[in-house]
Amino acid sequence: MVNTAYGEKIADDSKEATPTDLAPDVEEGTHEPQKLSRGLQGRHMQMIAIGGSIGAGLFVGSGSSLQSGGPASLLLGFIIIGVMLLCTVQALGELAVLYPVNGAFYVYGVRFIDPAWGFAMGWQYAIGWLITLPFEITAAGLTIDYWHHYNIGIWIAVFLTTLIIVQFFGVKGYGEVEFVLGIIKIIAVLGFIIFGIVVDCGGVPGDDRGYIGFRYWADTEHGNRAFRNGFKGFCSVFVNAAFAFGGTELVGLAAAEAANPRKSLPKATKQVFWRITGFYVVSLLIMGLIVPNSSPDLLNSSGANTKASPFVLAIEYAGVKGLPSVFNAVITISVMSVANSCTYGSTRTMQALAQGGMGPKFLSWIDKKGRPVWPVIIQMAFGLLAFINEAETGSTVFNWLLALTGLSSFFVWGSICLSHIRFRAGWKAAGRSLDDLPFRSQVGVYGSYLGLFLVVCSLAATFYVDLFPIGGTPTGGAESFFEGYIAAPIAITLFVFWKLWTRDRGFLVKVHEMDLDTGRRDFQDIPADEDPEPRNMSVGRRVSRALF
Repeated sequence: MVNTAYGEKIADDSKEATPTDLAPDVEEGTHEPQKLSRGLQGRHMQMIAIGGSIGAGLFVGSGSSLQSGGPASLLLGFIIIGVMLLCTVQALGELAVLYPVNGAFYVYGVRFIDPAWGFAMGWQYAIGWLITLPFEITAAGLTIDYWHHYNIGIWIAVFLTTLIIVQFFGVKGYGEVEFVLGIIKIIAVLGFIIFGIVVDCGGVPGDDRGYIGFRYWADTEHGNRAFRNGFKGFCSVFVNAAFAFGGTELVGLAAAEAANPRKSLPKATKQVFWRITGFYVVSLLIMGLIVPNSSPDLLNSSGANTKASPFVLAIEYAGVKGLPSVFNAVITISVMSVANSCTYGSTRTMQALAQGGMGPKFLSWIDKKGRPVWPVIIQMAFGLLAFINEAETGSTVFNWLLALTGLSSFFVWGSICLSHIRFRAGWKAAGRSLDDLPFRSQVGVYGSYLGLFLVVCSLAATFYVDLFPIGGTPTGGAESFFEGYIAAPIAITLFVFWKLWTRDRGFLVKVHEMDLDTGRRDFQDIPADEDPEPRNMSVGRRVSRALF
């Protein structure tokens, strides 16, 4: 059973609540004295959904996937992960509109799957963002090397200080920063797509390649091909694709701080697939057409090596002066945006875990402005790990720290889908109608089954390519395997720890014992014309709304 501190109800959801509002629980009528600020408006939620996940994973990490798997594998891998995200975010939207509770997917795991599994997913998610922050700050510092070489420690200090300043403004600071940076990233992607089409058609005077078309998909003479390294190359795309899409689920985590989640959250979740996947798939298709996948510049590309960004290389190969620097600046902005998301994701999850009795109690404290102070301090302290780069063994330490987060996105997305499946079973067992749900997943419970299936397939593909790395052997790739798959045993360890700590010998919350009321918002008093999506809307109109 989840602590009733999560419970909250606002009778008039169209009215923005303040941090000091006392919201009674639907079921028990209790009051919550400390609340996160409801400072996120609809435009913030939409930009978090649309632009929040566009970062170094797309702009830089896609380079290694292009080199190892080829443009066709790259495209197919991102499409598969995009479908997975469609199913996941739709499931999350249904749960988050009905239960806009602090902690979101961690709470759903506790309530609908198993408390120990929710504990494991919550802490793995929080730790993942904690460790990702210093890496992103480092990557932002390294982007400066594109123009001039400075001591990276200087830029680490500058970027970390900037993030600390943003935290003083609470959730509104996070929302506004993501809104502005998101617009810049979207404009950059759209600009690249137009630029890439011109290059591919031979419209750049300084590019002596002329018309390119699909030349690099079948240019075996120069080592370019649509699929590289066979099935291993295809499997190698999934981790990079998951890293690139990582953060999309933050729109569900932000529901607890949304001014009007019933209106803004469904609209934001519907845009995730049509717009994010559109940006990713179209931009990667164009990039794969104009960048030779056999280019040595793509070798060993990583999230911190912006000089290997295929997007920057595409502009350089076209011979356009000045524009590579502009796009490198966009990459710097994107990395800082992800760093901003790191801070939000980890602090809200830690606060929720502590509030639910699954973490140190002091982490649950929220100040008068609705900010989880101690989690923010801990996150900023973890940011100091970026200075490890000053040491000779810094890169080795960093690789192992990042290994802790390698598969965390897959586990979180799979948990969301499973939570939705289990919730639907509990809702049906309680004799409740789907018509009582304020928002329903457009792909239904079958979409969650598909999402969970794709997560399992992605984990299997990752296991295979980590065990049998491209160009290596199982024995020689032992270190690579543990770096890539260590997140799995960590999740199992956290699960077992909580089982032993609570002496809980059971497994899975029984369907008829599920808590379906704590934290549920009552929307019965809201006029029908304020419904974000009428239940009798046709499929065609649903798609139209999602697109436009």
